[in-house]
Amino acid sequence: MEGGREREEEEEEEEEEEKEEEEEKEEQEEEKEEEEEKQEEKEEEEQEEEKEEEEMEENKEEEEEEEQEEEEEEKEEKEEEEEEGEEEEEEEEEEEEEEEEEEEEEEEEEEEEEEEEEEKEEEEEEEEEEEKEEEEEEEEEKEEKEEEMEEKEEKEEEKEEEKEEEEEEKEEKEEKEEEKEEEEEEEKEKEEEEEEEEENQGKREEIIKEREQ
Repeated sequence: MEGGREREEEEEEEEEEEKEEEEEKEEQEEEKEEEEEKQEEKEEEEQEEEKEEEEMEENKEEEEEEEQEEEEEEKEEKEEEEEEGEEEEEEEEEEEEEEEEEEEEEEEEEEEEEEEEEEKEEEEEEEEEEEKEEEEEEEEEKEEKEEEMEEKEEKEEEKEEEKEEEEEEKEEKEEKEEEKEEEEEEEKEKEEEEEEEEENQGKREEIIKEREQ
């Protein structure tokens, strides 16, 4: 009887030991799985951080390119304005010369009238000369009109250029606003990921404590 009881007790002890070994194996497997999950999460976080850094670098490069383009456009605009100023000065000088010529012509006409009264024979020659001068004046007037038309066209082109510049500035402002929004979204995503990591760590610590207990 006593031998049978001892065997039963030994068998029970062996069964308990086997159960304990199985439980230890299961715990070890769970710990391995948790470690693997942690490693995967770390790798994913590192990949996301690398992507974010690449995006930030690309955004910086784009901003630098845009700034360079803006500087070049400003330089070109300044040069155009200087050229326009020089053209206007030249046009004013031409107008002054034309006015002086007109005054001289008026004086010549008065002298011609006096000469007509005194010398009738020279009238025909003087009339021919006057006709020639009138033709030249007409040609000059035509040239002046053409110059005025060109000035008007240049002013219209300037207005169109100013409109285009305003549109470009609006587009640049919109692009900068979009970039700011993207950066804010990226910061929000980082914060959410950090919160998730903290929650996961807390859960894991609770599970480990429960198992230890």
